[in-house]
Amino acid sequence: MDAVLIAKERTSLSEDAFYEIVVWQVPSPVPGSGHGFKYRLALVVRGECILRYDNERGKGDHRHIGEREEPFEFTTLEALLTAFERDMERMLA
Repeated sequence: MDAVLIAKERTSLSEDAFYEIVVWQVPSPVPGSGHGFKYRLALVVRGECILRYDNERGKGDHRHIGEREEPFEFTTLEALLTAFERDMERMLA
């Protein structure tokens, strides 16, 4: 099975802010992750990515909040999207 794109969207929040969600279903887990998804979710404000969730090869599931990087425990795709949305709301408040 090849990788299958299951979500790709870029949504404008204002003139200088947007978020982007890209999720692939992959035939085998990305090294460092234990699930069948490859993803990146990003919040960009004034040209700077201030929030990003991704599972980079070898690093596994993690998130970037500003300059800080920390592990993220992936449970389900729905929980990932909920966590991203919650963090976005906090950062934009």
